[in-house]
Amino acid sequence: MRIAVVLGVIAAPLLALAGCSLSGGSSAVVDDNRLLQAASHPDEWVTHGGTYAEQRFSQLDQINAQNVGQLGLAWSAEFDTNRGQEATPIVVDGVLYTTTAWSKVYAFDAATGRQLWRFDPEVPGGRGFSACCDVVNRGVAVYGGKVFVGTLDGRLIAIDAKTGQQVWSTVTVDQSKPYTITGAPRIVKGRVLIGNGGAEYGVRGYVSAYDANNGSLVWRFYTVPPGPNQPADNAVSDPEIARMRATWAGDWSRFGGGGTVWDAIVYDPDFNQILIGVGNGSPWNQRIRSEGRGDNLFLSSVVALDADTGRYRWHYQGTPGETWDFTQTQPIILADLNIERQPRKVMMQAPKNGFFYVIDRSNGHLISARNFVPQTWTTGVDMATGRPIETPNARYTDGSFLAMPSALGAHNWHPMAFSPDTGLVYLPAQEVPFAYSNDAAFAGREGGWNVGIDFLSNAVPDDPSTLRAVRAMLKGQLIAWDPIRQREVWRVQYDGPWNGGVLATHGGLVFQGNAHGGFQAFDARTGAKLWSFDAGTGIIAPPISYRIGDTQYIAVMAGYGGAFPLSSGLVDNPRPMPNGRLLVFKLGGNTPYRVEQIENPPAVRVTSSFTAAQVERGRQLFETNCGVCHGAGAMSSGVLPDLRRRPSINDAATFKSIVIDGALQDNGMISFARYFSAQDAEAIRGYIASRAASLARQEGAGGGAAAAPPARR
Repeated sequence: MRIAVVLGVIAAPLLALAGCSLSGGSSAVVDDNRLLQAASHPDEWVTHGGTYAEQRFSQLDQINAQNVGQLGLAWSAEFDTNRGQEATPIVVDGVLYTTTAWSKVYAFDAATGRQLWRFDPEVPGGRGFSACCDVVNRGVAVYGGKVFVGTLDGRLIAIDAKTGQQVWSTVTVDQSKPYTITGAPRIVKGRVLIGNGGAEYGVRGYVSAYDANNGSLVWRFYTVPPGPNQPADNAVSDPEIARMRATWAGDWSRFGGGGTVWDAIVYDPDFNQILIGVGNGSPWNQRIRSEGRGDNLFLSSVVALDADTGRYRWHYQGTPGETWDFTQTQPIILADLNIERQPRKVMMQAPKNGFFYVIDRSNGHLISARNFVPQTWTTGVDMATGRPIETPNARYTDGSFLAMPSALGAHNWHPMAFSPDTGLVYLPAQEVPFAYSNDAAFAGREGGWNVGIDFLSNAVPDDPSTLRAVRAMLKGQLIAWDPIRQREVWRVQYDGPWNGGVLATHGGLVFQGNAHGGFQAFDARTGAKLWSFDAGTGIIAPPISYRIGDTQYIAVMAGYGGAFPLSSGLVDNPRPMPNGRLLVFKLGGNTPYRVEQIENPPAVRVTSSFTAAQVERGRQLFETNCGVCHGAGAMSSGVLPDLRRRPSINDAATFKSIVIDGALQDNGMISFARYFSAQDAEAIRGYIASRAASLARQEGAGGGAAAAPPARR
């Protein structure tokens, strides 16, 4: 009997270890308590921002400022797509879970990199047209033995964490409308929270909570009201409809109103509330959306909801009546700060409009706001009202207005980090000007890009020297920001925007990737660069850290993409992007690494002739419809093929089969037959041909071109 007892004592921990085996992970023990206590278990990364506070701070310090120079690659994994990689990996019980473009999910042994399983939700390629900002995905949530992912076509799927098999799936949107999901789910009290995107295309935003066990809808909160004379939604947001409607004018429901909750969803256990960041209006232009009147609640706001019921608690609107695509969906960080010698429970956010906000999260009262980049649309915030002080013609009511920041944001979705050690927030910032002007000919198109802005005012110059000057205006920074004093402490200046998310560590380090492919470590107190690694492809995703046994790892997804890379070819020497990959580092790592660079084929010399009127018509159609994916001026950054180098532009029938007949729909290039006539398609071909001829002159190229590699899913 005594022997049996002794054996039982020995066997118990062995069985526990067996339950945490790497055969697929034992995430059944990820429950509410484990999520609440995530800060007490720094070896893992169990939720999107590391903990519910989403500070993206790792308490691990094996890798530190003294030895980070010894950091090397432990292992890597290449994916099957060259589209943007934005996911935050999750690490639970020795298993790393991540997503790639097209909402695919992978599970790896976090120590060795051995792939355990792969799940493909088989998103229809045509849904890529409805994704304003690439077919990206920002990650999964893990809870109760399941892995949860939101898919580009609007499904929420639960996957068995051990086997990679689907457990349940629910459709969270009206799939007949151009909704998308690119954000990571969050888990709060046994419920899966998910939002959606699609405001540019004319949808109405909301956030939903689903039962993690079976996928049934628990509650839903709409962020903009139903249209005039439309019935209530039978949702938890119904009591706020009157408040919201009073801030709108006209019939905003024609284009949905916008207000999508596509990124920030943060649980605040201190007040049992959920903080959501709400997006831009639909269309952007408030003159069209709401007759130029009203604050348009809850656009461009942070809204606090009761975590149990989803009912409204409070809100703060950073950009009332927004008309610039100034979303407030950017990441939210929770912290306890001593402000004026008083402890305050605050939330911190740096949204697109260029202000760094510190807000009392008990009641939504604004504590402070200060610009962290140059601004032309405002001179500051009136602290008595919490409203921005707008400059003359900021709303482009009298001609065009050159705005800084712009629709790409002073800070976009790329996560910032907060270090309790230094008291600093590490913020990926950028300066990208944009000329806004009213689209006087706006008519709107069902399911299409509807913003109400004349994009032709942002035409890309053809002259190389002028183009270089424009490129020089685009800046990116990593800013160390003191949230109490509201001032910059140090910065790292980059050549160009769209740099990666951030991780801060107890080892005195800040990790960030950049658009040029550098993955770097900086001293958290001084900003001095201490280490770098050439990933061979742009890094826009945020890093994480975890520990297996006695080894600390740093992991980051690498792969350039997203809104700026798709819409702008304003990068030096763009080449076709290689496939994305997951990179994992440790001290002493020495795994060989090489990325084969793909060279550009020469520009195509189109033999067809086009009239000046055709080319001008094609320019108007391309820049207002096609440039958001294929680059202004048909200049690709390398994420999608450069149309100036594609043989298809040299043949009218082939070009028509793609643009009108949808020959490449499975790759995301839908048929534009409902928007363009065959004559329109030919005019667009003429414009691209003119751009190809200009490129050929610049490169000294001639003759035909070899085919560029196709965009891979």
